[in-house]
Amino acid sequence: MNWKHLTFYTRNWQIYLWPQIVYGHWTYLNKDPGRIEVMDYMHTARSVEDRLLSYRKDESGWKTCKKTNDVVVYWRPSCEFAGYVYKGEGIVNGSPEKVWDCLKPEINGLRVKWDANIKKFELLEQVSADVSVCRTVTPSAAMGIISPRDFVDVISIKRYEDGTVSSNATNVSHPNCPPQPGYVRGFNHPCGCFCVPVPGEPGKTQLFSFFQTDLGGLLPRSVVDSFFPTSMVEFYSNLTKAVKSLK
Repeated sequence: MNWKHLTFYTRNWQIYLWPQIVYGHWTYLNKDPGRIEVMDYMHTARSVEDRLLSYRKDESGWKTCKKTNDVVVYWRPSCEFAGYVYKGEGIVNGSPEKVWDCLKPEINGLRVKWDANIKKFELLEQVSADVSVCRTVTPSAAMGIISPRDFVDVISIKRYEDGTVSSNATNVSHPNCPPQPGYVRGFNHPCGCFCVPVPGEPGKTQLFSFFQTDLGGLLPRSVVDSFFPTSMVEFYSNLTKAVKSLK
């Protein structure tokens, strides 16, 4: 065999293999599993950035499902799982810097204080300056019908030349965080938000948000379908109040 190497992807792993057959099995080119994990998380992070940007640019197929003074919520069938992807679009009274301060995913940050859907946020691994693997714990919801959940995601932060900042996330596995007792493990498919400066209005921010979550468990479809639009309206309302409270 004269091949130099072979690369393949599985759902949670990107693995480089050396084309040497030993007892009928492929052997690893790089035997450092930590390095393989980092390569996978970085690849997944960059992929979800591209996916979220495509959601923002693609206007086709969205249907309005809820509307308030703060936000318009849209939905369309997901290509990732048997559910929906939800898009929120609204103008927040606050500079992009203040809005981002409230949204950025960081340990002991402001997000846990105002977002009713986040009970705990834990760092599992800092992959690079702008990529991390985190666990998010959510409280019970819908009058207790939805029990507490936890999610393990790779999260990336991306800044654009026009001043836009985005947070991009999707589910991964991590060796230090198997399913936990007392929580249903949910799965976030590509999701996140874009804080976009409003030209000529430095005190305002256009916020696009995307939610695409498999809550897991045996929940009635009607509960899930009503929960997310209502939750997103609450998200924008609470964010507006949090930004206003900043000095």
